[in-house]
Amino acid sequence: MPKPEAKPEARAEDCSLTWVKICGITNLEDARNAVEAGADALGFVFYEKSARHVSPQTARDIARDIPDTIEKVGVFVGSPGKFVVQIADEVGLTAIQTHVDAFSENAHTGQLLAPDSVRQYIALSAHSFFDRLEDLEAFLMSRADRGVKNRADAIFLDSGTSQKPGGTGQVFDWGKALPVGETIQKAGFKLVVAGGLNPENIALAMRTLRPWGVDVSSGVEARPGKKDPEKVRAFIAAVRNANKG
Repeated sequence: MPKPEAKPEARAEDCSLTWVKICGITNLEDARNAVEAGADALGFVFYEKSARHVSPQTARDIARDIPDTIEKVGVFVGSPGKFVVQIADEVGLTAIQTHVDAFSENAHTGQLLAPDSVRQYIALSAHSFFDRLEDLEAFLMSRADRGVKNRADAIFLDSGTSQKPGGTGQVFDWGKALPVGETIQKAGFKLVVAGGLNPENIALAMRTLRPWGVDVSSGVEARPGKKDPEKVRAFIAAVRNANKG
């Protein structure tokens, strides 16, 4: 069966459009529905404790079926660098998203190992920095040099905790996070908002934080690991409507 075509009018190559990632993809039907709805990226979770964990083989089969214009993002938590590189190559990932504890001993020096052609995203817990902007600035400085392996293309702000890095279904305080988002953008990183987003609240999140991109998983699900196509379409439509505002 031929790959579904991505809708050109919904792509975020237009800098006025917000980049949309549908995360926690576990099956081909959900992937195709997300692409047809206008998603810019699909996320595959390789964190075994997640209810949305997917095997490399399944992710590879899905990735091969979707258009080349769609980003295929691998989501990792505490994975060894060699494992990340192996999965990126095996699946055909175009980006990796690594959940990082910015206060760990090697947070400033640890390398994000991946092929040079693969974009690298870092996910951080937003509430960890509400009163620690100086610590955030120091962390961002350590990741800002794009000439080294620990570079990053975007920073994801999530509501995760050390026990549950992502997929919490909970929002963080967007108002309190405004200085955090501004610090990230002033440091030259793209800002992506995640955590508890859904078709009803995404417009407010966008108006408050003005992110480059948004990332949704549980907010468009029928159950953990299975997307609701109507919710996916409603979410992306809400993002595009907010872009017009």
